[in-house]
Amino acid sequence: MNWKAVARSEIGTSHQKQGIGCQDYGNYRIFDDVIVGAVADGAGSAKHSDFGANLAVETVLKYLGGISKFLQKRKRCWQKIYQDFSQTKAENLFTKTVNEVIAELDKQAAKKDYYVNDLACTLLVFVATPDWVAAMQIGDGFIVMRSEESEYQLLFQPDKGEFANETTFITSTNALKEMQVKVINEKQEFICASTDGLEKVAIRLSDWKPFSPFFKPLEEYLHEPVNGEEDKYLTEFLNSERLNSRTDDDKTLLLCLFDRE
Repeated sequence: MNWKAVARSEIGTSHQKQGIGCQDYGNYRIFDDVIVGAVADGAGSAKHSDFGANLAVETVLKYLGGISKFLQKRKRCWQKIYQDFSQTKAENLFTKTVNEVIAELDKQAAKKDYYVNDLACTLLVFVATPDWVAAMQIGDGFIVMRSEESEYQLLFQPDKGEFANETTFITSTNALKEMQVKVINEKQEFICASTDGLEKVAIRLSDWKPFSPFFKPLEEYLHEPVNGEEDKYLTEFLNSERLNSRTDDDKTLLLCLFDRE
């Protein structure tokens, strides 16, 4: 029994036309039977948001990964420490995580002589064991999961703000206030985290329900044996004409499966 995961980001067609690089980033770390994942979408109006998105995700993984390594050295685990993982515990954990990210963004902005708002990005994070998942979200994008014997569920409604193309970023003064946190105490099977470039094709916006035909093939893909071309399927999918005809934004997928066989 173990986690399988893959993360992939691809540039949107609108950015290709403008000669702009991909401003999305996603990554993960696996520690025994615990997985930590994060995705970030750099603000289009921020000059160095690609750097900010990368830095935010890697800071999350370093901080939460440090906790995992600390527990491993003492032969302890997340499940025992957080066996009754409450909403309050999750909020405390993610508040500390976000503060670490903000501090690192401030530090690197000063070092490179950037404005910190030039590093603006959304941020979605989760920690998952075989028995529960704790997640947070600042800004838009989505986290969809499927527990044992359940349908796909959207953890948070994306933060769209009051106006079109408006959302909350990690650098916003109200980032912690707008942070959404949730704990699901169920045995996990599948988790998908994504930036907002895929919202309109993956989520039914009329009632914020996941579109099962989008997620099912991705979950089935993870059930396939691992090979040297594990990213090829996602790369081709994210760059497909069919998908690009419906979204011209950068696209990121972080897919996780807990294989109990």
